[in-house]
Amino acid sequence: MKPNVSLLIGSAALAWCALFLLIAALANDSWTTLLGALLAVHTAQASTPAPLVQPMRATSPEPPAVAAAISSAATPNLMDTGIADDVSRLRARGLIIPVSGVSVAQLTDTYSQLRADGASHEALDIMAPRGTPVLAVEAGRVAKLFVSRPGGITLYQFDPTNKYVYYYAHLDRYADGIVEGDIVSKGQVIGYVGSTGNAAPNAPHLHLAILRLGIERQWWRGTPINPFLIWRNAKP
Repeated sequence: MKPNVSLLIGSAALAWCALFLLIAALANDSWTTLLGALLAVHTAQASTPAPLVQPMRATSPEPPAVAAAISSAATPNLMDTGIADDVSRLRARGLIIPVSGVSVAQLTDTYSQLRADGASHEALDIMAPRGTPVLAVEAGRVAKLFVSRPGGITLYQFDPTNKYVYYYAHLDRYADGIVEGDIVSKGQVIGYVGSTGNAAPNAPHLHLAILRLGIERQWWRGTPINPFLIWRNAKP
């Protein structure tokens, strides 16, 4: 709605007229004139329209397709990241549990647990007595033998396609004869359960992480995959 221009001009003229009468009244010491001037000013102010305020436009909800895209981007799911495909692919390969004598029923999902520094665990802890043989989950190449402060004695193994890396940590020691570049077979003993690194001495276990490698094939870097999902609902 547009303001009434004629009304604005008339009100302004009336206000100026009232001001002129007020000055004249003061100069002539005429109370009658002064009272008329004050009344004119009040009338001019009352007739001046209030500033128009544009009403806020109601915002319509996002179209379903757009809303879904925003929701998907804010909370990525397994299908968005391709993790579901990775899990299906690895389950089809029949990966074995990498600790001798441990069954599916004994596994506990520790992937999302938080550590002391607030970081997500992103691995599967498999509890077992110290010295229990650690087995290669499938055939592949030993990419790196590495000792670190958090992981202790560790071994990185690439899968046969060099698309995934298996990270075995907190080992007590490596199996005899294991060296970088070795081609190991599924179920081969590659080390032994321990508590090296930042693991509690009284809780020996294997820390198993699985990562999808990037195009650079860097053994220490990749997209983490929850190992527990590979054996979940599998037969004991």
